[in-house]
Amino acid sequence: MRTADLTTALALMAISALVVWDALRLGIGWGTDGPQSGFFPFWLAVLVVACAACIAFKAARRAPGAPFIKPAQLAPVLKALLPAVAFVVLTGLVGLYVAAAVYLGTYMRWIGRYSWAAILVLSVAFPVVTFFVFETWFLVPMPKGPLEAWLGY
Repeated sequence: MRTADLTTALALMAISALVVWDALRLGIGWGTDGPQSGFFPFWLAVLVVACAACIAFKAARRAPGAPFIKPAQLAPVLKALLPAVAFVVLTGLVGLYVAAAVYLGTYMRWIGRYSWAAILVLSVAFPVVTFFVFETWFLVPMPKGPLEAWLGY
């Protein structure tokens, strides 16, 4: 567990250092019309560096102990991780809305053991509502696939 905490803390510090560097490039001061573009990312990254340093300090003082994850604990993690990875891959292939329907339906059946009626209603209704909210009301384009192109979007 100690190694995992140290590795995570160092990775967070490295990513935050990159954010600080880019925020400095954008400007972190206060302009005539408000904060410059890098103001909020800079201070957020500084906060993350401070938290990661605390995690690293506590982990370094702790004696090495139990492993990060036991083999029996890996199955539930993979049960949540694999559908999420499949969702990301599917989004690139068939678009966000179809991928969301497949993800919801699969996850509801595999993990939640819901009835097929509930799965059908929710896995269709949620992407349809999301489509109308983002695409028509907020006018925010989301990744689309062949189905949306076939429907004229």
